[in-house]
Amino acid sequence: MTIRESLEQWEKDYLSPYASLSMNSKGRRKSEEQCDIRPVFQRDRDRIIHCKAFRRLKDKTQVFLTPEGDHYRTRLTHTLEVSQNARTIAKALKLNEELVEAIALGHDLGHTPFGHAGERALNRVCPYGFEHSEQSVRTVDILEKGGMGLNLTYEVRDGIRNHQTIGKPHTLEGKVVRFSDKIAYIHHDMDDAVRAGILKESDVPGEITDVVGKTTGERLDHFIHDIVTASMGKNDILMSAPVAEAMKKIRRFMFERVYQNREAKSEEGKAEMLMETLYHHYLKHIDDLPDEFLNLLSEGEPREKVVCDYVGAMSDRFAIAKYEELYIPKSWHI
Repeated sequence: MTIRESLEQWEKDYLSPYASLSMNSKGRRKSEEQCDIRPVFQRDRDRIIHCKAFRRLKDKTQVFLTPEGDHYRTRLTHTLEVSQNARTIAKALKLNEELVEAIALGHDLGHTPFGHAGERALNRVCPYGFEHSEQSVRTVDILEKGGMGLNLTYEVRDGIRNHQTIGKPHTLEGKVVRFSDKIAYIHHDMDDAVRAGILKESDVPGEITDVVGKTTGERLDHFIHDIVTASMGKNDILMSAPVAEAMKKIRRFMFERVYQNREAKSEEGKAEMLMETLYHHYLKHIDDLPDEFLNLLSEGEPREKVVCDYVGAMSDRFAIAKYEELYIPKSWHI
């Protein structure tokens, strides 16, 4: 028996009857030889961590564009917090931790620079639309490894595609990540907003704090405990009714006070203009794209999608540098 097979047997013996077992995976888009050490979901997690799109997350906006200070979240730290929340819940419920971690680490790989501002801009100008969860799947299926993709399992790809509120993951592990994403961004976006002076803890309405706690830490702990308690022994991932209602109220509060805050979002119009300008530039000057994207064109991919692939994959810093290179005059010198 190989190490992988012994680990698969451990999953079968120990995990919940509702867990996704590595040995029962629906498989990859292209069949390949199994690793003798790692089960398939562990292998997927490793592929995601080592891919270029994962490294770029460190320089992509979460909420605050290019904030002054070292302690604001980026898309990468958001991803790590989602992963930690998901693993805590999965461990308590005896679900497959490696599957939830792979989904969590990959869920935002297709996110644009400048957060949802960049996503809105590309969705507006591209005739095919642009949605970051679908782009995350496209990233792991096609864009990584020079067009070869990461060849991830069905379960990981399904969880990535369905991680947003409207998604309906086919595994409990995917449902765990879907909740963990919301819990993470509500928690850390409020923490960052307090750090930025946009909110005070005392601003959170009593109808919320009386249910889930008076600090961001208390609320994070309460949400996680509630999901574990409500989901224990069930073939579903749930919140209790009072906590689910508090979640809706706190999301509404955050949209009113942070996500639509004029001060916090004052630079987003510039970011959207920058993204649209880069999109139109590369659509007009398609030969300026790197070879790996030109190869996609030769394989029949629509040019509008390929331009979105390139511009959407940029980090904040790279997008700004490209814009400056193309449109900002340089000082003349001999």
